[in-house]
Amino acid sequence: MGKSFEDIKLEDAFAFIENNVDAVVLIDSEADTYKTLVKNNPLFSMIDETGNYGDLVQKLWFHLGKNQETVSEDYQVFIPTFGKFTGKYNKRLKLVKNETTHIVEATIYPYDDRLYILILNELDNSEYMRDFLTSEKITTIQNTYLFSMYIDLFRDSTSSISITEISDDTMHGELKYSEWRMMIVNMIWPDDQQMFLERTDPQYLKKNLMPGRTSSFDCLMQNLEGKYIWVKLTFSRAETNNSEEDFRYVFMVQDIHENSVQLMSTLKKYEELASKDALTDVFNHGRIETEIYNAIEIVGRTDRKVSMMMFDIDFFKSVNDKFGHAVGDMTLKHFAYMIKDYFKKSNVVLGRWGGEEFVAVCYDADIEKVTAYAEEIREKVSCEEFKIAGAVTVSTGLTEIKKEDSFSAAFDRMDKALYKAKNEGRNRVESLN
Repeated sequence: MGKSFEDIKLEDAFAFIENNVDAVVLIDSEADTYKTLVKNNPLFSMIDETGNYGDLVQKLWFHLGKNQETVSEDYQVFIPTFGKFTGKYNKRLKLVKNETTHIVEATIYPYDDRLYILILNELDNSEYMRDFLTSEKITTIQNTYLFSMYIDLFRDSTSSISITEISDDTMHGELKYSEWRMMIVNMIWPDDQQMFLERTDPQYLKKNLMPGRTSSFDCLMQNLEGKYIWVKLTFSRAETNNSEEDFRYVFMVQDIHENSVQLMSTLKKYEELASKDALTDVFNHGRIETEIYNAIEIVGRTDRKVSMMMFDIDFFKSVNDKFGHAVGDMTLKHFAYMIKDYFKKSNVVLGRWGGEEFVAVCYDADIEKVTAYAEEIREKVSCEEFKIAGAVTVSTGLTEIKKEDSFSAAFDRMDKALYKAKNEGRNRVESLN
């Protein structure tokens, strides 16, 4: 039989705790090490007898779930800050072992400025379920915000730092805003880093964000697994009694990846629809015209060879007159498909100029190469059997773009070459340079 209430002393209580607590760990934050004093629960087999404190923080606070992935290297700069405490601290952790989630209560007692005592106890899941159910909707909303903190530019300080992927709680360590910027920039997509540094610069924020106003921008940023996702970075300047001289801000990082990918996919679809000829599914007049301008600009500033060709289906009007426009449309689609198929392994952009005329911009191809292209296409078309229309031939005009060319100069040569091919009997290839 156990002792009576009156007989239980402090040493008895400590003995009971020692035998019943799941784990007790002594931490030396300056030496970045720990040693295990008590380990009564096999759940904590992940905690060695002695080890690195940073590794322990990652195992407990940064635990990512069933996949057992670790935090990406860039984010590990936060581990030392996240593992510092200035007072008693209590939180609940979710640890996964053998695909089962365990709820653990962690309590930190600072022993002195450098030493902490960490006490861990696994909770019965039923104790946690009520809190989980009541906060599930709030957590779903909050989890779109991957990161948040409070900034005081006057003191160059941050506070209330919360990394939602790691914990629902805020970090207790101190971190200068100027230091934070240079830590976080490594997690931004390289092409977006300059914009990030400009938009997070203290002078930019002071000048461009008035009290009560909010500013945001989108960029690619690493998540904890090291994968780049689309996020929205938002600064909101606080309104205070001394707003003109008080530079305090709330900063948040919101996960917008799924919506951004969906939006970009939709925009890409409409961009393609706006650029394509509805009948033949090659680029339309406006888009191929833009391609010619781009090619002329490239040749003007580089040594790259680019040539152009214009196709015209011979006697196409007679196809429409004899068989009707439906057969004419079918013939145009068949012809465009043949050209696209021929160029599918070449760096060639094809578009419909209008009616039965098509233009191809051929990159990395001089006049000799495109002449060979054009002759092969001419022969293929003349041997092809077009449904209902039967035999069809094509005339082609070629030119190679010169460094000094304007759009009109290059296009005029190609157009004249085509006119020559048609004027000299059709089913021909002609070039002008």
